[in-house]
Amino acid sequence: MTKLRLALSTSGLAIVALGAAPALAQNASANDEAATTGNEIIVTERRAYRGNFEEVEIPQANQTLDAAILQDINALDLNTALDLSASVSRQNNFGGLWNSFSIRGFSGDINLPSSFLVNGFNAGRGFGGPRDISGIEAIEVLKGPRSAVYGRGEPGGTINLITKRPQMETSGYVQLQGGSFDFYRGDVDLQTTVGDNVGVRVAGFYEDAGSFREGKETKKFGFYPSVRADLGDSSTLTYELEYTNQELPQDRGVIFSEQFGFSPIELFTGEPDALVDIEVLGHQLEFQHDFDGDWGILVGAGYRETSLIGDAYENNFGSRQPYLVDGETISRFFRFRDYEADYLALRAEVNGEFDTGGIRHRVIFGVDYDEFDNDQVANRFRQAGINGAASSTLDPEVYLLLDVDNPQYGIFPRPDAAAQIDRLEKTGGFGLYIQDQIDLTDRLQVRFGGRFDDFDQELINRRSDPAAVSESSNSAFSPQAGLLYRATDGISLYASYGEGIRQLSGADFEGNSFDANKSTSFEAGIKLDLAAVFPGVQGSASATVFDVDQSNILIFDSRPEAAGELIPAGEARSRGLELDANASFDSGLRLWLSYAYTDAEYTNSGTDSATFTTFDAGEPLINSPDHQLSVQASQSFEIANVGAQIGGGLLYVGERNGEVGADFDLPDYTTVRLFGQIEPVENIAIRLDVDNLFDETFFTDSFASVWVQPGAPRTFRVSARYSF
Repeated sequence: MTKLRLALSTSGLAIVALGAAPALAQNASANDEAATTGNEIIVTERRAYRGNFEEVEIPQANQTLDAAILQDINALDLNTALDLSASVSRQNNFGGLWNSFSIRGFSGDINLPSSFLVNGFNAGRGFGGPRDISGIEAIEVLKGPRSAVYGRGEPGGTINLITKRPQMETSGYVQLQGGSFDFYRGDVDLQTTVGDNVGVRVAGFYEDAGSFREGKETKKFGFYPSVRADLGDSSTLTYELEYTNQELPQDRGVIFSEQFGFSPIELFTGEPDALVDIEVLGHQLEFQHDFDGDWGILVGAGYRETSLIGDAYENNFGSRQPYLVDGETISRFFRFRDYEADYLALRAEVNGEFDTGGIRHRVIFGVDYDEFDNDQVANRFRQAGINGAASSTLDPEVYLLLDVDNPQYGIFPRPDAAAQIDRLEKTGGFGLYIQDQIDLTDRLQVRFGGRFDDFDQELINRRSDPAAVSESSNSAFSPQAGLLYRATDGISLYASYGEGIRQLSGADFEGNSFDANKSTSFEAGIKLDLAAVFPGVQGSASATVFDVDQSNILIFDSRPEAAGELIPAGEARSRGLELDANASFDSGLRLWLSYAYTDAEYTNSGTDSATFTTFDAGEPLINSPDHQLSVQASQSFEIANVGAQIGGGLLYVGERNGEVGADFDLPDYTTVRLFGQIEPVENIAIRLDVDNLFDETFFTDSFASVWVQPGAPRTFRVSARYSF
């Protein structure tokens, strides 16, 4: 908690130090602009790094999954929500223990969760488990590298979660759900005011669920309170707490054999009593002040502790896997993990607008600082190779065998595991960024900006005796530029260029930190504000082409003096087309469409750092389909003065590479969802969801042919919600 006190103290000092500086108030969306009456400024919610821009003025592709579309699909977790964006593909999620995804074909370190933001703070770092979206108001998919402003991030884009904050009113809901495979869940979202200037909001959930994977059970709990205080007419202080606890089994999925096909999707290959306990405790504090005129300030601090501890039984690979020989039995190895991470972030931003010779400038200037401590301990029990032997010749206790047709759980003692990982990595970074968007004419705008980052790293390998310690530092600059032409008030054409960086974990054979993963991106497109183009329609649409190159991907070093060590020398490229639309009609009809064609491939050869397999130039990136499509529609209406809604959606994911350096592809699939809702009495809604309507067998992602995640069969959910 020392770091937490430091974070809050430092934030307070920053508020005092910058309280007299001018800056433009941030806009969360087109509806979040500050309203001015006379000399009175009404403060509304702002977000860092964004500036005062309409969506059609931003020369980069964005998608916003707002509260309406998230409710239409009854999304409960981040994975389900991100399926709405065709630019986002599921990646190997560490057996369900965290979120992992790629944007425009590119993913991050496969041994760490994918990076995502919460209100601009990096919350994907650490071991917080799969993210529930209780307490989340909206999700932004910010495509292309955003390092020129947001800082270190993934090359394909950035995910930003926008939390539910007090709106200075009394309202809320309570919802209960039940469904297939012993699924039970409760959600709350309640808010009220204390006096005239303080708002309080509490969101949370509890979930107890079985699975179509027999013997697999999960329990989850989340609590997300927040407080907002309006300090006078133009200042706001907001505090948010995040607490989540989850008990999950690691589930490496099914195994594929060319001779025997996939193992049954109902067969859970872990052990029901081998659970991983995941806990998150996070804090965010933000101070905002709007000045008279065109300036404002935003200062924030965040601190987050995460932990992941527990046992896991994981499918063995080919040389130790009898299922590939006889299709009858699966062997497993054992692993114990104790992971902890602490993350501290501080930021201060000044932004506003001014004219020079009649030319309008909208500028953002900011600084931020972060510290990340990543403490990992892992022990592993792994058997010798079987040399093609059938399962009948193997010792069941040694190989932790599981019969495919008649699985027996809990019959073997917990293995003694040897140390595999014991290390502490400490990283820190200071960033300085600036952006200027200039109105050259009433229609033509240009954007320039860049960010300087300075990193430092300390890596402590405690498996050595004495512990080996290496320290290093490096720096990087990330520029951006954009050109935008507003053909009409509701139509704009744009082109942009940006560079991005992502700090890599670990060190080279000489103990130096790796050069950052780098990306360069070009994109061009057209954006529409549907309300300005089509009367009676609200929403947006866009078409984008993109070309992204990535370098300094970690691969194994081929030099004799560094055999077995890693080097940032891999290269890849992603090119494609995206079509996105989100429209709401006065008639109560809502439509969502997202399509992406993505051609993502390696552009040189190497040996993958995670799978130890060799890839060639031209090989497609793992879990990246050429084609992906998400469509959703809903209609609200009344029947005999009773409110009702019906809707449905379709998700198509094309064939994709399932293992680096191997001839293994995941088949394409199409799933369909339907829902219906009625409000039999005022403020009470009853809803039925049916997912995977046609009961298709499908596979969402894989790490290798022995770790393939199956999707759920046809699933029903019934829910009741009371709102006030």
